[in-house]
Amino acid sequence: QLQLVESGGDLVQPGESLRLSCVASGSLRWINMGWYREAPGKRRALVAALGADGRTDYADAVKGRLTISKDSSKNKLYLQMNSLKPEDKTGDYCNTEEGRWTWGQGTQVNVTS
Repeated sequence: QLQLVESGGDLVQPGESLRLSCVASGSLRWINMGWYREAPGKRRALVAALGADGRTDYADAVKGRLTISKDSSKNKLYLQMNSLKPEDKTGDYCNTEEGRWTWGQGTQVNVTS
């Protein structure tokens, strides 16, 4: 099965920034990709999507603060997170926009209030 490995999560203060990375074992060029968040006690949900044509979509709660991008030559997906808030304390995962691939271990973002 295709592998996904997320990294970049850390412990930060509100207002700080982080950049998450996701390395895939397969090509991302023709795939609609996304970042998902799982808050404590809540279901994993899509918060940022990147179409194969470059179009992006974001959940309302993160618009203006998160930017999804990719480097197809490296099979890498990125999530730039600015102005982090306590509610951004989540496990973050990458996958296709439909969640088709096997989930990786995720990377933990801890935002202290």
